[in-house]
Amino acid sequence: MFYHFIRPVARFIVWLLNGHLHVNHKERIPDGNYILAAPHRTWWEPILFALAASPKEFMFMAKIELFKNPILRFILKHAHAFPVDRDHPGPSALKTPIKGLRNGNYSLIIFPSGTRHSSEMKGGTIAIAKLSNKPIVPVVYQGPLTFTGLLKRQPLEVCFGEPFMVDRKIKLTHENEAMLDNKLKKAWDKIDHEQDPNFHYLPR
Repeated sequence: MFYHFIRPVARFIVWLLNGHLHVNHKERIPDGNYILAAPHRTWWEPILFALAASPKEFMFMAKIELFKNPILRFILKHAHAFPVDRDHPGPSALKTPIKGLRNGNYSLIIFPSGTRHSSEMKGGTIAIAKLSNKPIVPVVYQGPLTFTGLLKRQPLEVCFGEPFMVDRKIKLTHENEAMLDNKLKKAWDKIDHEQDPNFHYLPR
């Protein structure tokens, strides 16, 4: 119920602050549940991705520190967020999203690099895709990287790529995970180039 309330509120705020959210290749999104996997470039990306892929509802991981504030904890929990300890992720970091994807309740937004401005892929995304048997949909954000740029109404571009499955028979060895991580990175590069050949992400 809260998710249905907060989504139009978030859409209005984005429109009020910027007014230029452009969604590209939404037709590539498959039916059913899926995993939106993106490189982490700004803190507002989860909001834009959830709006761009509406009416699908999403769950997402949030660092456990955010849940210490009671007001923020209420908002996060009712927006389908679940806490993850980045330094010591427990079994719930996999079990919670897998259960949500399997039960047909929600899709998942995930940032395989874990934190903003990092290109190092953390474990989890490939395992979740394999164990849930749900497709990975690569997605990228192109646009302002600062709140000032957002307020200057620079265009916000959300671009979806072609979905792909992780074979349930594949063993998640270090080599196989590295191969699939590289496949995801190449998908992001392809979408970036497709949307804007001159785009280059420069972390601050």
